[in-house]
Amino acid sequence: MSTTTNAGVDITDPATYANGIPHSVFAEMRRTEPIARRMYAERPFWAVTRYRDLVTVTRDPRTYSNARGMTNLPDLTEEQMNARRSIIDTDAPDHVRLRKLGIPAFTSHKVKSYEDVTRDIATQLLRDAAEQGSVDVVQSISAPLPIRVIINILGVPEADAAMLVQWSDELIDSTGVPADAYGNTTPLELLPFSAPASHALFEYGRKMREERTRNPKDDLTTALVDARYEGEALSDYDFKNMFHVLVFAGNETTRTAISNGIQAFVENPDQLDLLYARPELVENAVEEIIRWATPVLHMRRTATQDTELAGVPIKEDDKVVIFYASANFDDEEFTDPLRFDITRPVKPPQVSFGAKGPHHCLGAPLARMEIRVLLEEMIKQGTRFEQAGSIVRTNSSFVNGIAAFPAIVTSR
Repeated sequence: MSTTTNAGVDITDPATYANGIPHSVFAEMRRTEPIARRMYAERPFWAVTRYRDLVTVTRDPRTYSNARGMTNLPDLTEEQMNARRSIIDTDAPDHVRLRKLGIPAFTSHKVKSYEDVTRDIATQLLRDAAEQGSVDVVQSISAPLPIRVIINILGVPEADAAMLVQWSDELIDSTGVPADAYGNTTPLELLPFSAPASHALFEYGRKMREERTRNPKDDLTTALVDARYEGEALSDYDFKNMFHVLVFAGNETTRTAISNGIQAFVENPDQLDLLYARPELVENAVEEIIRWATPVLHMRRTATQDTELAGVPIKEDDKVVIFYASANFDDEEFTDPLRFDITRPVKPPQVSFGAKGPHHCLGAPLARMEIRVLLEEMIKQGTRFEQAGSIVRTNSSFVNGIAAFPAIVTSR
């Protein structure tokens, strides 16, 4: 973890996160300037770093919009926004419509029906890793578990899993990927993440929709094809963006949580011992892993009117960026926040999936289930990890990812 102490460091620069979340930087900002004016691409934004202020913003979508300006730091033209907009980048009533179309796939009952396949996948991945002994945790466990689960749910052939993982990786870092990769002819500025992999995912989703329209199956893709809200189905535009979000969010964020969680257990072996001695702590451990990992570091909102946040005047159209990476470690809310502690009370809740509000992550129940099942199978197999080389972190200021994690894996 970073030991940087300069609160003036650029918190939008991927290099700032090269060693993990720069906790001392955010701690100083919370103490001295919790609503801080910072710059990105020559335009100012307000960095919201305290837990309570983040919750205020998240629960007030009328004042802090997802749709106006969208949810990423860069400013986009109207054309770019119209081309890229997904459920994350909408406000009511569009957000209500899209959420109602998508939510049936993530009810507690539906998520429970995914548990058996998740357990089968987790069991096999852990066994295979222990048999191999020396592995990359990301490639052997963290990446394949969530992507194999989400493609199973969507009805995507398992043979395509590696390809979808690659595309997901390239959404975060497409360095070296030609603009015309995957047959892309769309200007990059009109694609999510400015990545040709977005075109690939859009095309894949379009073909899946065509196939399921002709040959429906018992899977999430068919459910999205058949979904209706007030008699209307998802448009082609909304469908491709929903498919894109499901593959990316259903893979990247859970993968990041698992990778960081395993690293936390490696660095705090007493906590793994405690989990194995007290399996009833699994639910607590899930929440602590999600807090500790904070898979998405920040999200942007845009003020719809002149307002005030924690005594700081905010003007209409100002960018307001909420830093989950700071709020999840706010010592006004969490006792000894830099300690990884699976006995930590689940209240106050971590905010990695967004504080409770209209934009609370649709797939949060699925992510929790996947992490819980993995921990339960680790307990059953007595899985142990020993770091066997340098951990390489994802080059991003948006996702708190781990790209490579060499380890020795053993089981009883």
